[in-house]
Amino acid sequence: MEADTITAISTPIGEGAIAIVRLSGKEAIQITAKVFKGKDLLNVDSHTINYGKIINPETKELVDEVMVSIMHAPKTFTREDVVEINCHGGMVAVNRILDLLLSNGARLAEPGEFTKRAFLNGRIDLSQAEAVMDLIRAKTDKAMNVALKQMDGRLSGLIQRLRQDLLETVAHVEVNIDYPEYDDVEEMSHEMMRTKTKEVHAEIEKLLEVAKQGKILREGLGTAIIGRPNVGKSSLMNTLVQENKAIVTEVPGTTRDIIEEYVNVRGVPLRLIDTAGIRETEDIVERIGVERSRQVLKESDLILFVLNYNEELSEEDIRLFEAVKGLEYIVIVNKTDLEKKLDLEQVKELAHGKLLVTTSLLQEEGINELEKAIANTFFSGEIDAGDMTYVSNVRHIQLLNKAKKALEDAMEGIELGMPLDIVQIDVTRTWEFLGEIIGDTASDSLIDQLFSQFCLGK
Repeated sequence: MEADTITAISTPIGEGAIAIVRLSGKEAIQITAKVFKGKDLLNVDSHTINYGKIINPETKELVDEVMVSIMHAPKTFTREDVVEINCHGGMVAVNRILDLLLSNGARLAEPGEFTKRAFLNGRIDLSQAEAVMDLIRAKTDKAMNVALKQMDGRLSGLIQRLRQDLLETVAHVEVNIDYPEYDDVEEMSHEMMRTKTKEVHAEIEKLLEVAKQGKILREGLGTAIIGRPNVGKSSLMNTLVQENKAIVTEVPGTTRDIIEEYVNVRGVPLRLIDTAGIRETEDIVERIGVERSRQVLKESDLILFVLNYNEELSEEDIRLFEAVKGLEYIVIVNKTDLEKKLDLEQVKELAHGKLLVTTSLLQEEGINELEKAIANTFFSGEIDAGDMTYVSNVRHIQLLNKAKKALEDAMEGIELGMPLDIVQIDVTRTWEFLGEIIGDTASDSLIDQLFSQFCLGK
């Protein structure tokens, strides 16, 4: 357990009704008592909130009226004594309180250090700690539910069970090898190892099957809106965002830069990018925007390709179909309130079976169909964030892929009839990779790096 006491502001800096300064450590209550006037904090019950005033002990100057929460170890987030000072929001008051705590024995916490202490003190494992930041950064209620399930230990419970199965198998095989009392011991050991590795491999494959959806829920679906100028790309973005983020005019080439916004489409967080119209242009500024658009296209998870119902298919449209070949995209035929000039059969032929949705953004028609198409493209209907264990963290996905590969090496060795003590090397590697997910076998440098990405005060 850490010897020193840490403190930090846990709420966003700026004007607000309430701000919270948090302390954690053996002297958290004693340090707070030095600057608090009210009840004797050293003698109040745990998990109580106490009214009083923060006073500068040297000048006797009143700093703020506060409510102080006292929580005794081990029933706290960090499993240390924790104090939370609820004061008035604003730059001056909260910083003066923080300065007083620092001058009376506390140390300024590093980013994520409260959660790091919860991990080091055994309250949560590494995957649960990472879920704390996922919860803070969640863009939709579905993403929040996935983070909550991970915080609750759903993923870590599954990983621990798989590791235990592997450990028991290795131990059992080693006993049989060390004490070969029967002639069929070797055959039994091979069969046991074969069965268990296949079972664990199947469980890991299940997790990886939904990993793409989990990653989307966590980070958002990078979605580019493309099309010739003036087909309604900016109108589409404004309709989905329900705000006028992009300039909508009849002048081609109005959007000259990348406009980015998060939107919630049926529980799927879209990182929506309105790009400059991709076309040949002599305008230097617009040309830069077009080049950026081409780059965004390559990096997107989904492309919304907008066409004009009121115009015939042009050479530029055909070039765009070539540009998105092999990518995930939905064709949106906009402006259906106008006269039909677009050959839809030709569009379907060029789209090679991709989804096609017709809309009139001016008349607000076709939006529900488009949202349904987006959700179905990646989740095949409703997102089940309640019963399914989603893997959403890139680090977890990489480790699961490594564990899967190590198990496949072990399974191949078994089929080739390799000695079990050689096969066990790959099984043990699998056990270690799974342990890195929950922090059992993670290095100190990895742990430091992960927690450095957290908010200050969390």
